[in-house]
Amino acid sequence: MSNAFAAIGCDARLVSGPADLSAAGAIVLPGVGAFAQGMERLERSGLAAAIREEVGERGKPLLGICLGMQLLASYGLEHGRREGLGLIPGRVERVLDPAVDKDLPVPHVGWNDVRAVGSPGIYRHLDGPVAAFYFVHSYVLVPDDPCVISGVCEYGREFAASVQSGPITATQFHPEKSHRDGIGVLRSWAEGIAAC
Repeated sequence: MSNAFAAIGCDARLVSGPADLSAAGAIVLPGVGAFAQGMERLERSGLAAAIREEVGERGKPLLGICLGMQLLASYGLEHGRREGLGLIPGRVERVLDPAVDKDLPVPHVGWNDVRAVGSPGIYRHLDGPVAAFYFVHSYVLVPDDPCVISGVCEYGREFAASVQSGPITATQFHPEKSHRDGIGVLRSWAEGIAAC
């Protein structure tokens, strides 16, 4: 992740606690793994409360990536119901219903097209409204308000590939693994918040 930000001239650093977040100009919440374990780590470290304060109360820009996008939801249903950060009202559910979509593998791994919805936002550096990005996930964020969806992907059904709400931007795909177009997304986000 830090290499991708270095490629666009941004200084990205790992944080170890809440005090680091208050000193940061913006927050990137990446993630790989399961919803419950991700929230447990954030709660145990004090970072969950700090993220809610810095982003939800102070309006600090945040970029969520993959599990980092899902953790923004009100709650997740992976391995039972678990409360999330509550910054994007909605739920996290399986990307596919195994009883209905038997022919598609889960997790959803690989390159898929994302279509920008609404204003270009993080997609403004792309050549058109559709580009391929790299996904690795079994669950998706289903926001209560569909107006926050800024990009969609089709995998058995249409799902939110990205969201934008106030200071929050998030992608289900991995921009840092999505070559030129992924770097374009990171550059658009950083320019949009004047971070670099």
